Order: sequence, then C-alpha cells, then structure tokens
Amino acid sequence: MAPPSASDAPGNEPDLRPVARPEDAFRDLAREIADLVDDRTRSGGRAVLGLATGRTMVGLYRELARLHREEGLSFGRVVTFNLDEYCGLAPDHPERMAAAMDRELFDHLDQPPEQRHFPDVGEGDLERRCDAYERAIRAAGGLDLQLLGVGRNGHVAFNEPGSSADSRTRRVHLAPATRADAAATFGGLEAVPSAALTVGIATVKEARALRVLAFGAAKAAAVARLVAGPAGDDCPVSLLRGHGDLRLWADDAALGR
Repeated sequence: MAPPSASDAPGNEPDLRPVARPEDAFRDLAREIADLVDDRTRSGGRAVLGLATGRTMVGLYRELARLHREEGLSFGRVVTFNLDEYCGLAPDHPERMAAAMDRELFDHLDQPPEQRHFPDVGEGDLERRCDAYERAIRAAGGLDLQLLGVGRNGHVAFNEPGSSADSRTRRVHLAPATRADAAATFGGLEAVPSAALTVGIATVKEARALRVLAFGAAKAAAVARLVAGPAGDDCPVSLLRGHGDLRLWADDAALGR
C-alpha cells in the first residue's frame, strides 16, 4: 500500500450526497448532466462526458433516455469517452462495453455514432492505441464530467488494487473479484475475459468533475476509504480523494449504516 498522500488533508473530502434509494441519485445526477449539456448546446459548444458501464449505471442511463424522450434533451453535440473495453471478445459479442452502451443508452439518444469513443482493443501497436485514446480526450478539450461506479474491491474503471495514481490508458489483467462479479452476465466465470483496456487513475482525475455512484453493502469498505481515507493504491477509488469537484451519491448500505 502506498503511504497516505496529501489528498487526505482536511478540506479535500468528497461532496457526499446520501440517498434513500438509488433512483433519487439517478434523477439528481441526470438533471446535472442535462443542465451541462443544455448550457453547452445553447452556447454553440459541446459537452464532453466520460461514461461508465455496469449495473450501477443502468438506472441513470434510463433517466437520461427519459429526459431525451419526454423533455427534448439532445445529445447531438455531446462527445463521449468510455472508461474501458474488454480484450479478446468478438466485435459482435453482446457483452462488449460498446454493445452494452448501445443497449442501455446510445440506442435511445440522438448522439451521432462518430461522437462516441472507446479504448481501441483491435490489432496493432498496443502502446500507440493507448496513447491515441489519451490524445483524443485531450483533443476534445478534456472531460467536463466523468461518471464512475465503484467495485467491491475498490476498483474504478478497470484500475484494480495496485494501480498507480499516475496510471494512464493501458492493458490490465482483471482481478478475480472483478471477473466473479461479471460471471452471471457472461453465463459463467470461464467466459469472462481476463484482460481489458482501461483509462488510468491520472486520466480520470483530469476530468473537471467526478460523479460517483455507489449502492449496496458490498461497496461499504471502498466508500469508506473514498470518504475518509486513507488514500492508497490498495483501494484505487481512494486515490480520487483531493479532486476539486468530486461528488458521491451513496445509499445507507454503502455508507455502512
């Protein structure tokens, strides 16, 4: 474990938003995203969002789709970058992150496909592909807002325990706990990929706003480290402490209550 960092200094705590139900967080965060998108669209600019996959995000994406359908929220000028993508899956595999995002969000919005980005798990030089993803984020002006879930082992994106605070987009091996959590989705542990491309902790922390969702008792230990520290590489989400605009929605179970 890395020693406690300056991010544990007073005044660097996340903005904690306790909620009775996940649906309360979904509505609150979706409205914040909608306001950001509307503001940028009216000014002739564009919003750049970092997106995440996983069960935690499904309700949020459902609410964003509702805002598009019922209130006219347009994603026509939104650029998105997803956190990660599995390695070794066929391009048409239904559990690729890109396929999951289509089902859960993109198919229900008006965002042009060319404005959606994922780490490139194709052929060719790995380092070059990872560097290209970092450059693409910077070329878009950086992320206005990054959505994040929390793994039960504290992983954020696919930054598993042991990930450096200075890490960038790279290939990683998935921890046993992470693969076990995905086993039901893939129809068995043996079908879950063992590796992925993920943005790094440093990449995540460069976003202007971090918005974290955590629900359920399995997340309590990781949430406690994010809220109160200490920051250390044994719990990657704790390395986000010290960010200037970090907001966390968590229910009682995730808060250990």
